[in-house]
Amino acid sequence: MIETKTEPAALHKLALRKPDGRELLLYSRRPLPEGPQGLLAPSPGTEPPGRRMHLRWHPLRGEWVAYASHRQNRTFLPPPEYNPLAPTADPAHPTEVPAGDWEVAVFENRFPTLAANAEEPPPAEIVPTRPGKGACEVVVFTQDPTTSLGALPLARLELIVEVWADRYRELGARPEIEYVFPFENRGVEVGVTLHHPHGQIYAYPFVPPIPARELSQQLAHYTEHGRGLLADLLGAELADGRRMLYTGELAAAWMPVCARYSYEVWIAPRRPAPSLADLDAAVPLHPRLPPGADRRPAAPRGARPRRDLPRLQDAGPAQVPGRQRDRRRRLHRRHAPRGEGRRAARRGGVP
Repeated sequence: MIETKTEPAALHKLALRKPDGRELLLYSRRPLPEGPQGLLAPSPGTEPPGRRMHLRWHPLRGEWVAYASHRQNRTFLPPPEYNPLAPTADPAHPTEVPAGDWEVAVFENRFPTLAANAEEPPPAEIVPTRPGKGACEVVVFTQDPTTSLGALPLARLELIVEVWADRYRELGARPEIEYVFPFENRGVEVGVTLHHPHGQIYAYPFVPPIPARELSQQLAHYTEHGRGLLADLLGAELADGRRMLYTGELAAAWMPVCARYSYEVWIAPRRPAPSLADLDAAVPLHPRLPPGADRRPAAPRGARPRRDLPRLQDAGPAQVPGRQRDRRRRLHRRHAPRGEGRRAARRGGVP
């Protein structure tokens, strides 16, 4: 891939309200129709999402654990004709998104773990409790149910990054939000319930333990050396060269020397960026990896499901704008084994 510095293309955004009260956001490089003749926001149901989520403190692990029993009723691996992420073909049987000339859709999860209007928690008995305040959003990458994130054209990947940045800014501006985490999981092995190419965004009312530890490590490194830890790691990998998969003027991709899995790739811009919101059109986040890098290999007959297969995970956004954000943190992405995003969410208190 040849990197070029170009003027940013327009990002068009249309905000709609579903019959059940949830917000739907449509994004495109082309203008989206508004008004009475414009797009309408469908919904598979009219009942508002559940609000009975709450957090309980885990005293041994020192972290919050989320409880949301209504998630037991979420859609599970429907046949293609009942794909809730496909554009609505029959108004009598609506899905989550409308038919129309949009490219990326974002909507509030119908079965959220965290929500802005979460009810008050049960009384604290043995351990402290608190409301499950936050946000859980679904990001539909494409209208095509047969493709994958890694197979999308570069222009669509750049659009998705801009959508992540837009959601990072908006969710991070909420007073109760301390951490915004876009991620993608793929494969039934890790509990994915829909095959349509999509990701999620969790906005937490606290900084999850592992990102908090990463921030602490980076602060300690900067305090001692006066340089960013991730910037130093990238510089060392570039100098070594043996694990580099892609080296461009603006971005790089490599398998880190400290990889925790047999298939793990980090992607980073060459200049430090505190968050997705601080990137610009001159710093594409997605250099092309080898074809099929995110393709799931077929398992031999009778083999047990593997949990070390790749998927694209965002590990970049740290704390939200304006509240204790450490600008020495470098935005990067990891192309890591499947399930790590969901496990990371669990470590942040999402069972």
